[in-house]
Amino acid sequence: MLTRSRRRLAYLFTLAMGGILVTFAFVVYYFLVRERLRVFDQGLKEDTQNYVFQFKYPSQNEQYRVESGGMPLESSLTIRNGFEYVCWYDNQKRPLQINDNICPPQYLVKQGFQTILSNSQQLWLRQLTSPFQNGNKKIGYIIVTKSLEPIQEHLGRSRFYLSLGVPITLGIVGVVGWFLGGVAMKPTKRSYEQLQRFTADASHELRAPVAAILSNAQVGLLAPEDNCELPRQRLENVVDISKSMSALIGNLLFLARHEGRLNPKDLQNVEIVGLLNQLVNQYQSIAKEKQLSLIGEFSSQPVTLLVDPDLLQQALKNLLDNACKYTPQGGKVKLKQFIQLRRISIQIIDSGIGIPPEDLPHIFERFYRVDTARTRTSGGFGLGLAIAQQIVQAHGGKITVDSIVGEGTTFQICLPLKKV
Repeated sequence: MLTRSRRRLAYLFTLAMGGILVTFAFVVYYFLVRERLRVFDQGLKEDTQNYVFQFKYPSQNEQYRVESGGMPLESSLTIRNGFEYVCWYDNQKRPLQINDNICPPQYLVKQGFQTILSNSQQLWLRQLTSPFQNGNKKIGYIIVTKSLEPIQEHLGRSRFYLSLGVPITLGIVGVVGWFLGGVAMKPTKRSYEQLQRFTADASHELRAPVAAILSNAQVGLLAPEDNCELPRQRLENVVDISKSMSALIGNLLFLARHEGRLNPKDLQNVEIVGLLNQLVNQYQSIAKEKQLSLIGEFSSQPVTLLVDPDLLQQALKNLLDNACKYTPQGGKVKLKQFIQLRRISIQIIDSGIGIPPEDLPHIFERFYRVDTARTRTSGGFGLGLAIAQQIVQAHGGKITVDSIVGEGTTFQICLPLKKV
């Protein structure tokens, strides 16, 4: 489904950008034609003016000397100027005798530029019809033509480059569209994977408790009527399992609800040293029960961060619970806080049994347990460290772990001092 959606996004992006690209190519080609034709017309006009200045216009009483081919001797100038042909007309647009039979008739003489097709050579020609004067008196018209072959060659090359470049660009756009589609689908993919993971985790972890509840209920129902102790024991088991299921569901919902960065509206300025002192006071009784030494080392100056205090306490409690649970009697648990490189670091250090090196890369994974005898998470489901990591990352921070088997474990939380 996600691949199909990504493909469709890439297709729509390529279609939209392709339409823009093709339109842009046509516009560029249109203005290129106009510009080339403008330059060509300007040159044709200048050549015509130079030709008129050099050519001796015959008077009405002058006899014309004509070559055997029917063109006047003066027409040799047309060859030097590169004209296809030159036609002369009087003030009434009547052709003069020096013209040959290819000149247009009187009714087709229209002042300005025209593009015509030469019937004899099958060439596109650019024709200019311009009046010429003797002083301030208009005495006639001249028609000159030049081949458009240079422009056609240039435009042909331009069409070739465009026909080659547009498909290549469309291919690149398609690849970019596929990449951008993947980027755009990342939040959707993450949500979809989160939903799948939640469904898989819930179904996997709830299967055993539900089976246990059903088993206890059935055994309780099968007890003799005069036996009140057995149904009571079964009901107590059902209550314990239900509480465990409730904690598991709460943890799963927590992980699903707090995916990604936190809402800025939920954050508030919290004095971290005071919050850590409260935690140390809360866990002193737990440490005494387990005959542990709980120490707090904090900076003397107050430190204020923009955080969600409830979530941050939840992450720290998960780590402190683990530290107290897996540190043997007579051991030490230290909660330490210090500032370095515009970041605040909080360490939970214990002298417990430690974590094997092969398990360290996986301890933040959901439902991961180091072994059957030692579960390094709150509640025994393998979710405590995953919750702690997600809370820290939601605040823009990072959590790391360093452990030596038999010596202890150090969890470190680094949070930015600037506002998140």
